Amino acid sequence: MDLFERISADIKSAMLARDKVRLETLRGIKKEFLEAKTAKGADGTLTDEHATKILAKMAKQRRETAQIYDEQNRPELRDNELAEAAVIEEYLPKALTEEELTAELRDIIAQVGATSPKEMGKVMGVASKALAGRADGKAISEKVKQLLAQ
Repeated sequence: MDLFERISADIKSAMLARDKVRLETLRGIKKEFLEAKTAKGADGTLTDEHATKILAKMAKQRRETAQIYDEQNRPELRDNELAEAAVIEEYLPKALTEEELTAELRDIIAQVGATSPKEMGKVMGVASKALAGRADGKAISEKVKQLLAQ
């Protein structure tokens, strides 16, 4: 069962459970998936890889919005955003730990043959694709800079 089908099935479960936050979040995810399927240039299909990128983006948006609400002293809105982010993150692959990220990036750097910070673009191109959904782009970038500077 691909992610799209799983989301559709879980919408039915959320309806039956009368879980409002989960239902609204899953409907939002399905909407994004449908838009990606029918976007100009799309062939009417949605790969799990593309779906994972969409989910990662949605989760990041929710966390950033929650941070803004926190700064504005709006805890009720922040809590809703964090609840939605938690639902979205259930469908993402398990995030890499700091040690796992470092190990993966060292392998990628060796594979690409990068030796200096000037070659960061090569490493980032491969790393972004290989670690999509499992690590934040900002974290990848910072770790690559650190490893190449050594």
